Amino acid sequence: MKRIVTIVGARPQFVKAAAVSRALAATSVREVIVHTGQHFDKNMSDVFFEEMEIPKPHYMLDIHSLSHGAMTGRMLEKIEEVLVAEKPDGLMVFGDTNSTLAGAIAASKLHIPIIHVEAGLRSFNMLMPEEVNRILTDRISSLLFCPTDAAIQNLHNEGFDGYSAKVVKNGDVMQDAAIYYAARSAQRSRVIASNSLVEGFVLATIHRQENTDDPEKLRSIVNGLNAINAEQKVVVPIHPRTRAILDKQGIKPNFLLIDPVGYFDMVELLKHCSLVVTDSGGVQKEAFFFAKPCITAREQTEWVELVDHGFNTLVGSNANLMVEAYHNAIARQHSFAINLYGNGKASEVVAAEIERF
Repeated sequence: MKRIVTIVGARPQFVKAAAVSRALAATSVREVIVHTGQHFDKNMSDVFFEEMEIPKPHYMLDIHSLSHGAMTGRMLEKIEEVLVAEKPDGLMVFGDTNSTLAGAIAASKLHIPIIHVEAGLRSFNMLMPEEVNRILTDRISSLLFCPTDAAIQNLHNEGFDGYSAKVVKNGDVMQDAAIYYAARSAQRSRVIASNSLVEGFVLATIHRQENTDDPEKLRSIVNGLNAINAEQKVVVPIHPRTRAILDKQGIKPNFLLIDPVGYFDMVELLKHCSLVVTDSGGVQKEAFFFAKPCITAREQTEWVELVDHGFNTLVGSNANLMVEAYHNAIARQHSFAINLYGNGKASEVVAAEIERF
């Protein structure tokens, strides 16, 4: 029986892995899940795994709260120990975190084929740690699953046609997860009722350090959201760290700040909002999955097809551009009837290819 080791470490990776694991369960492939602990908190409890129907990790490495270098080095060491013990036929990684890179390097040194889900994405901003992680992981992978045509083209431009790696367009496994959990979130979330929210608010998330650690950028983003809030209610789930920065800098949001939310709550917020403002890569896609226009508080995005088709507008931290994009978005009729990400079948493609690989 073919056996693979799957490396996860950040919360979005658990959602992606859950979608792929469900598809793998229908094959002859045995999966061993390793959680590095990169994003470890009390939400990573048995209840979380049970509610999300996520297979519990076979290994918990408990590596977190370290610098990039220290964290990646410790992960590489511990993942190598797992791989030596398990002797898998392949190693699967998701996305672009330190856990992704550490897993890929550990497997490469042991000559274990690497399977990269969400390959080929590029922001073309080498100041982003994620950009470095994804480029290096792609280069040493044997099987690359690309969510979009743009991702395929990026690999082509980087010379992958001349490498031995197999490149497959499969779609986005996050859409598989969104479809699966959307049918369950209403029963498991109380976020709409507990915050007395009425259909049609603007949902915003601000978490990227390039925005939260720059007082001028953060102030400008808040000013933009305040202006939008004067016309339509804005709701922002906010991390305590970002809230503390707002207080320290004397930045005054006029919109509703709520505590950080779990995945089911986020799905319900996406269902009930009318528009999304975010600096998150994943939330840009989730806005599309739930047929909501998106404004992105970044200068570039990996999900260029959303911009090309008019579903997403990049505004950086410019408050005036944000308000202008808001007015344009609410005035426009958006048709989301286009298959950009596989329509919920991306994980099935991954599982079938791994079984054949």
